Amino acid sequence: MIEIVSYPSDPRSVKLAAILGRRAGVAPEVEAAARDILAQVREGGDEALCALTRKFDKVEMQPERLRMSAEALSSAADGLDPELRVSIEAAAANIRAFHERQKLNSWFMEDGDGVILGKKVTPIERVGLCVPAGEVPLFSSLLMTAIPAQVAGVDEICVVSPPVADGGVDPTIAATAHLLGIDEVYAVGGAQAVAAMAYGTESICQVHKILGPGSPYTVAAQQQVFGVVGIAMLPGPSEIVVLADEGADPRFVAADLLSQAEHGWGVASVCITNCADLAERVQAEVVTQLAALSRNEIMAQALHEYGAIVVVPDIEAGVELLNQMAPEHAELLVADPWSWVDKIRHCGALFLGSASTEPVGDYFAGTNHVLPTNGAARYASSLGLADFVKTTSIIAYTDERLQGTGEHIIRMARAEGLEAHARAVSVRQDRRAE
Repeated sequence: MIEIVSYPSDPRSVKLAAILGRRAGVAPEVEAAARDILAQVREGGDEALCALTRKFDKVEMQPERLRMSAEALSSAADGLDPELRVSIEAAAANIRAFHERQKLNSWFMEDGDGVILGKKVTPIERVGLCVPAGEVPLFSSLLMTAIPAQVAGVDEICVVSPPVADGGVDPTIAATAHLLGIDEVYAVGGAQAVAAMAYGTESICQVHKILGPGSPYTVAAQQQVFGVVGIAMLPGPSEIVVLADEGADPRFVAADLLSQAEHGWGVASVCITNCADLAERVQAEVVTQLAALSRNEIMAQALHEYGAIVVVPDIEAGVELLNQMAPEHAELLVADPWSWVDKIRHCGALFLGSASTEPVGDYFAGTNHVLPTNGAARYASSLGLADFVKTTSIIAYTDERLQGTGEHIIRMARAEGLEAHARAVSVRQDRRAE
């Protein structure tokens, strides 16, 4: 049963305190295990990858089978359900169109005296994408990470995903890769895949940045290789907050809460409402709908851990609480949702109105479903083109400008005790005076 609580309350609800206290992090034993796996792959390369695959995935693997062949990827695409293929291709087109609007351009400015300043935008050369396929194959995560990389102009895209029994990756993931024109796909997952991409092995070349979700071991490994390679964000358990008023349909609210609880461990599914009657009807709907779902045991556990229906005095208080939670997904099932948009400061993705159910963003609208979790929406953004490029400052000074501003630079450098910095300017002034 999902719990109904009040906000504000004195004392604060234990359940609400637990939800607000959620933060990114992994258990010490997971960190230690990931560290050991990273060391094994760094030292043992392909052989270590294969040994760890046998240990964790129970799949017999040899180095020559790590990378899927072009024929296997093409065959997977040929075997894809035709209707699913149409849906994937339509979703891909939407994602590509949305991300095309995010393109960043190099720019330059004239600053007088012949001085040119600017920023040069360069795509990251090589990225690695983690695509989960544990209990469910998340081919949608491949769409959401690979397409922005392609739009940004990334030269090389390396995909890793856990192996299935025959040694390849899940057929739908393989088919999606082929439809996107990606031919570098490896049947390896977990922390060992992160290690392979971060350090490189005989079969897998080192990447420059790693993106994509995964298990706590994958997340711990990503955290530990940051600095060796770039990491876009550390993914955590999914979150949804539905802000609903008395006009909301309790069936819709319950369905959306359950859509996230379906992810299992650590998920936060919260409804905030100013209507006590709606709270009770949502609670009853959750029970009814949960009974009809196949993954109801893990969903019930998720709701027990971090599920709640919070009754607030008014929508203003609900917005305040939503911003405190800074959820991955926020839905506004209220009258005139657009009037509240500017007041929602902290969430990864904002869904407006009853038709904008969270799975629309997960799969098809074109916006990205790789989003900040565990309160990171206070400072982080959804995955986008900016994650696949880097910028370089351009400075083209002239002698005239340096003569005019050099004393400022020398004075500031000496104030910091950095005489060599000062002399790098003064020697140029001295030469001009000769």
